[in-house]
Amino acid sequence: MAPKKLSTKRSRKDATGEGSSATSDFDSHRFRSVEHQQRFKAIKGWSFHRERCVQLREDECPDFQGEIACRHWARLVTPMAKFDPEMVIEFYANAWPTREGVRDMRSWVRGHWIPFDADAISQFLGDPLILEEDQQCQFSQRRSQADDFDEEAIAQLLCIPGQDFARTAAGRQVRIMRTNMTTLTQIWMILLLSNALPSDHNSDLPLPKCQLVYAILIRMSVHVAQVIADAIYLFAGMAPTRHALDPEKSNRALGFLALITGLC
Repeated sequence: MAPKKLSTKRSRKDATGEGSSATSDFDSHRFRSVEHQQRFKAIKGWSFHRERCVQLREDECPDFQGEIACRHWARLVTPMAKFDPEMVIEFYANAWPTREGVRDMRSWVRGHWIPFDADAISQFLGDPLILEEDQQCQFSQRRSQADDFDEEAIAQLLCIPGQDFARTAAGRQVRIMRTNMTTLTQIWMILLLSNALPSDHNSDLPLPKCQLVYAILIRMSVHVAQVIADAIYLFAGMAPTRHALDPEKSNRALGFLALITGLC
């Protein structure tokens, strides 16, 4: 099913949210509202999670390369080399959700609407997985089931022999440490924590992300565009926090720099 295309045009009323008169310093070309302009100032000092370009020899990690080819994820592993930091911050500022209960998967950059829903991101990635309307991928279907994933099966596949999840005092599985992972699991972790679920914390993999790697390794269909769209939405709504050692800085970081630059 072809992704739906959204209009990039808007009315002035849509830009300001209510159509009311803007404050004297409000830049209506760059921002959806005064609140979004203030959000831009609030996140301007945030750092970035940079995507990684995966470059391997033809005979290196054949299982990984074969899975990338089978899933048509070439664009996921070869992001653009450059990004526009000002554009990325402007995108996230205008994607900030200001109305509770309203999931608006659009931003506003340089005079145009920029959709970042699963359809838009799938189109940017070359439509790696085609789904019918309202159809879920196998990974999403499994996560929505009551029995979910089998943690024992996950540990057997992702860990080196004799290793397991790190557990809480109550015995609940919470994460797999990097030192306990197979080489293939580590490769997938690096890719996903750079290009699909950005994070600087790469010494271990929490249970939900272990489920994603497991789904990939057992060849479940994964709608990676939906995974990315959900992650962008979470980034857009993050609350500012200050660095413990330097209150003038934030310890927050924004992801999908090359992807967002490409969307814009």
